[in-house]
Amino acid sequence: MGIMKKLVVVMALLLAAGVGGATASRGTPDEAKAMLAKAVVHYKSAGRAQALKDFNSGKAPFRDRDLYVFCIAPDGLTLANGGFPQYVGTSVNTLKDAEGKPLGKRLIDSAEKGSGSVEYMWLNPVTKKTEWKISYTARVGTDICGVGAYEAR
Repeated sequence: MGIMKKLVVVMALLLAAGVGGATASRGTPDEAKAMLAKAVVHYKSAGRAQALKDFNSGKAPFRDRDLYVFCIAPDGLTLANGGFPQYVGTSVNTLKDAEGKPLGKRLIDSAEKGSGSVEYMWLNPVTKKTEWKISYTARVGTDICGVGAYEAR
């Protein structure tokens, strides 16, 4: 096999495996919405305690690339965060986005009517860069859960 043919085969294998494509490391807004829907169903069927444990595990199906589930209690306490576990147990009331804007209240208010979304700048756990993010939120029981998708602009 000639060098060019080998190179083409290797490149095809890498692309098929999702290596090398910038989009392979990013979840899409539609995937974020689908993960949130799956999280809501799981929360309702498995119960709050088990669901929060599963969301905090940082494993599939509630963590995929840069997509992860987060949940907030009515008092603003972070109950789950599959992307940044260090936030679990902290108050979102003191949370600010990368532009210094208060974030917690915006996330909580976004689900006031059952569901919503918020756009803000946040650290992407995969790229380690601050990027635009849109988080989709839903009220589940007394908690608010969400999943966000990052976008390099």
